[in-house]
Amino acid sequence: MAAAAVVLALIVLAVVLAVLLRSPAETPLQPAAPSPPGASTSSGPAASSAPPATTRPSTAEPSASRPVEAWTETPEAGQNPVQPPGTVPPVPLPPPATDGGPGPGPDPVPPAAPFPSQLISQDLTVIPDAGRVVALTFDAGANAAGLPKILSTLSAKGVTGTFFLTGNWVEANPGGVGQIVSAGHRVANHSMTHPGFTGLDDGQIGQQVRGAEQTILAAGADPRPLFRFPFGERDARTIAAVNSLGYVAVRWTVDTLGWKGTSGGVNAQAVADRTLAALQPGEIVLMHIGSNPDDGSTLDADALPDIIDRITAAGYGFATLDALLAP
Repeated sequence: MAAAAVVLALIVLAVVLAVLLRSPAETPLQPAAPSPPGASTSSGPAASSAPPATTRPSTAEPSASRPVEAWTETPEAGQNPVQPPGTVPPVPLPPPATDGGPGPGPDPVPPAAPFPSQLISQDLTVIPDAGRVVALTFDAGANAAGLPKILSTLSAKGVTGTFFLTGNWVEANPGGVGQIVSAGHRVANHSMTHPGFTGLDDGQIGQQVRGAEQTILAAGADPRPLFRFPFGERDARTIAAVNSLGYVAVRWTVDTLGWKGTSGGVNAQAVADRTLAALQPGEIVLMHIGSNPDDGSTLDADALPDIIDRITAAGYGFATLDALLAP
């Protein structure tokens, strides 16, 4: 009996040990220790230690609040949206009076030019019913490196253009507005600090639009009622907000991609070819005043003489975006 008891005890002990010594695959997994900064999480070729992009969401996977149509094909001007939106200077107030009385009233502001009601809720990519004319437009939000050459070419060719200016650019280039206007060109509104607009609330949109408006007016030009969204980023809400401020939204038919610069694989010939490939009645061409930040090139300014000559040879003329305001 003693031997049987020992055998039974050994069997029980074996069962207990078997339960206690289960394989690790059957035990709950513990959280893995965090990887050191920059370490790859995969040994495959697709692994990358680069941080996730923060400049803008992919056009292939828009968020629910930003449909695909809210994004332009290319990041206009090669700039990144301000995230979060930058602080916008308030619209300037009149200085206080020195005698203790009420300060002087603001300078009279001329009424904005009205725009046809059929342009409401649109972000125009062509000038409707314009005939064989092209609108050359130039965005200014970075530097003014290409401005002298652009103005010289337009003057030599007898062509007028439309210049979309940010308030920041106007403040950084105090003589720029005067040079543009004195040469007979049209000035328009491109926001105060060039943020993406779909991330702004209506109050911030008002700050951006009115801030740029007041800055440009103070420099001697009236941008109303022409507005271009930074990066082409817009949706139905932001277009309605801009319309409510007295502006019609103007996009473009073709982006020359001159902003990519030679470091981006572009040259002046490619800029001109791209413009001519999109040639059509009422074409709106998007170009830029500033130089590429990496290589210093000003491809739009360089390509402009060839662009004008080739458009003219094709039997087209030129117009400013005031053609949109014709009744």
